[in-house]
Amino acid sequence: MKTSCLLLSVLLAIPCLAFVPKDKPNVLLLSIDDLNDWVGCLGGHPQARTPNIDRLAKMGTLFANGHCQSPVCNPSRASMMTGRYPHTTGIYFLSPDLEEAPVLKDVKTLPEVFADNGYKTLAAGKIFHRKDKRFFQEYLPTGGFGPRPKKKISQPHGHPLWDWGIFPDDDNLMPDMKCAKWAVEQLKKKHDKPFFMGVGFYRPHVPMYASQKWFDMHPKEKIKLPLVRKNDRNDLSQYAIDLTNLKHVSPTHKWVSEAGQWEHAVQSYLASVTFADHCLGLVLDALESSDYGDNTIIALFSDHGFHLGEKERWAKRSLWEDGTRVPIIVSAPGHKAGQKTNRPAELLDVFPTLLELAGLPKDETQEGQSLVPLMKNPKKEWAHPAITSFGLGNYSVRSTRYRFIQYFDGSRELYDLSQDPHEWKNLAADPKNKSIIEEHAAHLPKKEHPILPGGSTGHNAYGAANANIKKD
Repeated sequence: MKTSCLLLSVLLAIPCLAFVPKDKPNVLLLSIDDLNDWVGCLGGHPQARTPNIDRLAKMGTLFANGHCQSPVCNPSRASMMTGRYPHTTGIYFLSPDLEEAPVLKDVKTLPEVFADNGYKTLAAGKIFHRKDKRFFQEYLPTGGFGPRPKKKISQPHGHPLWDWGIFPDDDNLMPDMKCAKWAVEQLKKKHDKPFFMGVGFYRPHVPMYASQKWFDMHPKEKIKLPLVRKNDRNDLSQYAIDLTNLKHVSPTHKWVSEAGQWEHAVQSYLASVTFADHCLGLVLDALESSDYGDNTIIALFSDHGFHLGEKERWAKRSLWEDGTRVPIIVSAPGHKAGQKTNRPAELLDVFPTLLELAGLPKDETQEGQSLVPLMKNPKKEWAHPAITSFGLGNYSVRSTRYRFIQYFDGSRELYDLSQDPHEWKNLAADPKNKSIIEEHAAHLPKKEHPILPGGSTGHNAYGAANANIKKD
């Protein structure tokens, strides 16, 4: 009798197992600083060698039309990590820090939300713009942009970070290798909670330094330069030119060309990208061989694009394709691998996407869109363009086919990316495009937070451009 009762109890208990919730998925957030679309799977440069980013794209969904919220590190990362546009927060440039924005006083950042939901949060490298330790339970500082030679290698003047060339001779001295090795060790550990792990790589951000072997993969004599059209800027307003050139710390295209440094700089960027990709590969290898490979969401992003001569300029801080386009890749358990969508996506979308994939409550105050519907159907109709800003009144609206730019002085640009991927022909003055402009202009913000004070390069550039606006 006792045996029968025991057996009955066991049998009755078995169905209950079906109602036990599965473990929460882990999250691996991968950041690569200043990486534009010079990635194999994005086709931004024919000589880009990024086998591990390409490998990740095959593991999940590649958002091939991904864009940043600002072509500057601080506002872009602050926006992504809080789910708010720069025109909502007032953070448009490299300063102030997000904790100094009154609007964000009571807003939880991405890792903090996961911590509140029972996750262990840890990171190394650059996830936020600075002082990441504030937002993670565990954080490993890795030395910022890394070691530098006693004397600059290629660009003798200007900002101390603006340089490129072969340095150092040991990859282990680089912060990115330290980040990768730290992540590998974390993935070997037994964690008693689901984890939210950030791994932030610094290259290819200037200084574009990498060891000899990464340069050897991109021989200087074989380097293909970006296409630059003569008189490309003739159909732009003076304001657009001023905004992207005045008071910036990057070298001018004229200097890079005349100094015979263009090929070397492009080589250095490609080498830096390949090195960062290698470090990323070490992390992916460790994840695949760990206990967490089948239950981890992976999201990769870069904070903004980067010019290497296109439109006769260098660095970030533009509202054109080279300044805004970034890799966005998301892989998640239960979702189809090897997908690609050309629907516009923005960094602001990563936060709500991770919440939905992890089964966490939706935050209705966030301004981005979950990308999960596009992970289910990459060809789904999508009415959400990517909006990028650089200072009050300066906006880019990127749809599937077009880019529309509205500047503070009222000047405009319109490009048909399906016919003009380099954005060489400004169509804004053609009356035939009136309806297209109106459609895109409807997405411009109705309210704009004033620019919070700061002394950054962006503040200076914006002020100089606005001071040059001709008065009627």
